[in-house]
Amino acid sequence: MNGPMERAPAAAGLLRRGWRNVREAGGVQLSASFLVLCLAVFIARYSWVLPGGEPTPLTSEAERALYDLRAYYAADLVDQDPRVVLVVYTDQTLINARKRSPLDRGMLARTLANLDGMGAKAIGIDILFDQPQDEDDELVAALRAMRTPVAVAYANVATNPDDLFYEQQQFLQAFQARLAGSRAQPASIRLDNTFGATRVWPKIVPGLPPLLGREMLAEAGEARPAFRGYEGAIDYRRQKFVDAPLFASLQIDLFADPDPEVLPFLADQIKGKYVLIGGDIVDYDRVETTFTSKTGEVPAGIAVHAEIISQMLDNRYLAPIPSWVLWTMAVLVVLSAALTALLEWPARRLAPFLVALVLAFIGIPAFLQVRNVDTYGLPAVGWLVGWVIAFAAVTAAARVSGAVQRNFATGALGKYIPRDIAQAIIDKPELLSLGGEKRAIFVMFSDLEGFTKMSHAIAPEMVAKLLNRYLDLLSQVVLDHGGVIDKFVGDAVVAFWGAPISRPDDGARAARAGYALWQAGEAFRAEVAAMDGSLPPIGKTRVGLHYGEAVIGNFGGATRIQYTALGDSMNTAARLEAANKALDSSVMASREFAEASGLDWWRRMGRVRLRGRARPVDLFEPAPDFPEVDRAALAEACALAITDRTAALRIAQAVADRHPDDSALRNLVKRMQELDEGGTYVLG
Repeated sequence: MNGPMERAPAAAGLLRRGWRNVREAGGVQLSASFLVLCLAVFIARYSWVLPGGEPTPLTSEAERALYDLRAYYAADLVDQDPRVVLVVYTDQTLINARKRSPLDRGMLARTLANLDGMGAKAIGIDILFDQPQDEDDELVAALRAMRTPVAVAYANVATNPDDLFYEQQQFLQAFQARLAGSRAQPASIRLDNTFGATRVWPKIVPGLPPLLGREMLAEAGEARPAFRGYEGAIDYRRQKFVDAPLFASLQIDLFADPDPEVLPFLADQIKGKYVLIGGDIVDYDRVETTFTSKTGEVPAGIAVHAEIISQMLDNRYLAPIPSWVLWTMAVLVVLSAALTALLEWPARRLAPFLVALVLAFIGIPAFLQVRNVDTYGLPAVGWLVGWVIAFAAVTAAARVSGAVQRNFATGALGKYIPRDIAQAIIDKPELLSLGGEKRAIFVMFSDLEGFTKMSHAIAPEMVAKLLNRYLDLLSQVVLDHGGVIDKFVGDAVVAFWGAPISRPDDGARAARAGYALWQAGEAFRAEVAAMDGSLPPIGKTRVGLHYGEAVIGNFGGATRIQYTALGDSMNTAARLEAANKALDSSVMASREFAEASGLDWWRRMGRVRLRGRARPVDLFEPAPDFPEVDRAALAEACALAITDRTAALRIAQAVADRHPDDSALRNLVKRMQELDEGGTYVLG
């Protein structure tokens, strides 16, 4: 086992080699990589919001979702908070009062008068008095008479443009002026709803009175200096029991016109507590919070102010992360990605490292959250994205020079063996070792009709020219469709799909290649006919297609090997190609091939026993433009050939009559007249 002292020099050597490759990439590549690294640092730092305040595309939403998740699971599970009480207007209150908006101020005035003698530490009113109401004089009188400190809601057009307009603000200020000299003081009720949820304390805006909670604690003599300028995250808590809300909530009706027998109970609920008065109404002043994405709950705004008060009372100050730390982390993340890329680790070694890295990027913010560090704005997703971008940039630069060499080697090998096999050998030289494995492959055999006979009638130079041109056309078709060219046998081309690399669409590729091969052969015939009128005519290209198992691998000796396929599947495809002559067709596939191809363009062409084969083969011919109704009729005829030969022949004849120029259909009708007892035609 290698020890640390042995691994260190090895890693240093890998880094030096990687850096050498980077330098050899060239100035343009180095400049581009440097710019990408700068972008990676920027993303690793600003994945929440851009310097201008706009949300960062793609990463911002992911950052907020991850923050909400860790904040939810890191939140304290608590019993009901005994220090804060909510006195609320509910939907039932509005029904009883027969008044919805503005909220009944006469009821509020009577409530304040009754609360004043119950010993509350401070009262906060989360209701804006921004338009006149008949009970205004009664409410002002009640507020001015209060001995308990009262924080009265305030907002302005500058900070709440969606909630107020100028005339409302003018009335609100006039209302507040009537309270001058009393225990009722203005307090801001503005909440930060950036990105659609209240996750952080609102920014402190010059000219606005203190936040509602701050004002209440200050008036009660319990101000928390640490929170004087706090603008960090709200440290929401989770209720320990579902049926026990975080804060006791009492309907305002109980205080407006109390039952004398209930007054002692109400006073006991209020004494020594902070009282927040506001609405808990279905469609009024509801805000999404950090937990909404997890729980789906949208609490009333008054509950958020209660959470802020509790956070101050508990001194749950979430320490901010300095900007220089965020910059340092961004640089370290990108630097670690660059060094990892220079090591050029194989995938088996890189994969567990990446898993550990993702866990670290998620785990570090979660650990800090539990340790009362404010992780709102901590770019966890940004670290991951920045790392990936930096790793990709350095990897690309480090491998540019190697890619040139690899391309040269691949191109050279590709002149002798299929290009994808050449690439595999470059990646894994051990593939050159002798041996094979059984694989299910799609096999294609093709042959040019009459070429051998023609080659005896023309000059050898012309034979070579025509053959090279023909094989070039057909090879390109195979390669364009992702096939492996197994071999050339004169004018015959043998190819397969499914090895050494298997793709989900190999069957479709092979089927389209077989049809395209025939089309390329027809184009070649036309090309030769136009070249020289003295050349004898060239026959059509015939193609056989089959799907089955074969042994794939390198076969040969120490000095010469060939990557090829061996087995019965190859023989079946070859016999299908040869059968085209007797079937008056051009491209013919077995049932196994047609069904595995995934295409629906096949038409049934009967069942035959191929020469040298004991088992019959169901024939399918590609016919993309063949009418669907005739395709179904042929399937029915072939199915009936075993049980009702007369009906099968009648159906096939009707289809052939509708396509008088289709020689393959005429041949099918002829074969159906000579079927054996199993519905099979035996090829001679």
